[in-house]
Amino acid sequence: MIKKLFLPLLACFCSSPVCSQTTAAQDDNIKLLVGTYTEGGNSQGIYLFNFNQSTGTYQLVSGAEAHNPSFITLSKDKKHVYAVSEYNDGRQGIYSFRLDEDKNQLINPVFLKNYTETKDKADDKKTGGDPCHIRQVGHHVITANYTGGSMSVAELTDKGELKELKKVFSFQNKASEKVSHIHCIIPSPDGLHLFATDLGMDCIYRFDAHPEAQGTTNQVIDNIKMAYRGKQGSGPRHLTFHPNGKYAYLINELNGEAVVFAYQGGELKEVQTIMADEGKGGGSADIHVSPDGRFLYASHRLKKDGLSIFTIDTTTGKITKVGYQKTAKHPRNFNITPNGKFLLVAGRDNNVIEIFKRNEQTGKLKKIKKGIAVSKPVCVEFLTL
Repeated sequence: MIKKLFLPLLACFCSSPVCSQTTAAQDDNIKLLVGTYTEGGNSQGIYLFNFNQSTGTYQLVSGAEAHNPSFITLSKDKKHVYAVSEYNDGRQGIYSFRLDEDKNQLINPVFLKNYTETKDKADDKKTGGDPCHIRQVGHHVITANYTGGSMSVAELTDKGELKELKKVFSFQNKASEKVSHIHCIIPSPDGLHLFATDLGMDCIYRFDAHPEAQGTTNQVIDNIKMAYRGKQGSGPRHLTFHPNGKYAYLINELNGEAVVFAYQGGELKEVQTIMADEGKGGGSADIHVSPDGRFLYASHRLKKDGLSIFTIDTTTGKITKVGYQKTAKHPRNFNITPNGKFLLVAGRDNNVIEIFKRNEQTGKLKKIKKGIAVSKPVCVEFLTL
């Protein structure tokens, strides 16, 4: 979509010595999708790159115009991309795009508001305010709405495009002085549950998931329960599961702690809590396990921006800190290539995606000198071909 809009940027993106042609095996060539903030910067929306996960080389391919697509996700069939539009003034919503046959362009854009308009329009806008995370569950996509304190559920067509808003789950409690801030939504490894972190209420919710649900009579998620109650003021933000499905890891934004859970049958049992944010800036952001399941990484902002590095005891799930890697300013989201060789960090306030080569034996990181220049990058997602 709107390919011509991005052509002038090619020279800028490929000026890095890291950007080059490669003769590596086809399996090493993957796609890199980047979500950004378009407000207050020069980004036009979502960017699509070729990325070689053996050499770390890259090349800008195309882009799609979207407004504040700060978080994106790929459909399970790898044919569609879904993105939030992060606003809280009535412009907020959800995008769907289809990837063309060659996976080189995002086409057929569809936009849907993530809130229902009623007579009280002011409250409507607040309900879906600041969608910041999105996941597909069966025939639906679900957004976590930060200032809205809610989750929006939108149904997809048989072609994978956005169809209509089905339900908004609101977590606001007028009897409480606290305010809900839903930050991420993560399916369980078996797909039977959906977990949602509430940064404002210091907890994690659990839903039963029904990926097969379609139409008006069935709900894709229901039966909400409290899965975990964290420390007051801890601010649960992002959750991830270990590749073996036995453990889960939480990063708390406000107190900077990482929490380790044993996971079984929809139940989270806390087994360890450890300080992750060396700068103690109150801005911890994202958390991921390496593909081999041996290392855990968490990003931190506002003070001593960087990544904490942990080894994982695969028999207990417990973690031990082994390092801390400084990064560009405001590292919100990061991701690890499927083969585990590289870790890419979106440095929002330095307008760069840093590329780090991973030592697969120690977990330590070494920065490649030139990263990828992108205005206000927020989210990095990989697509294997």
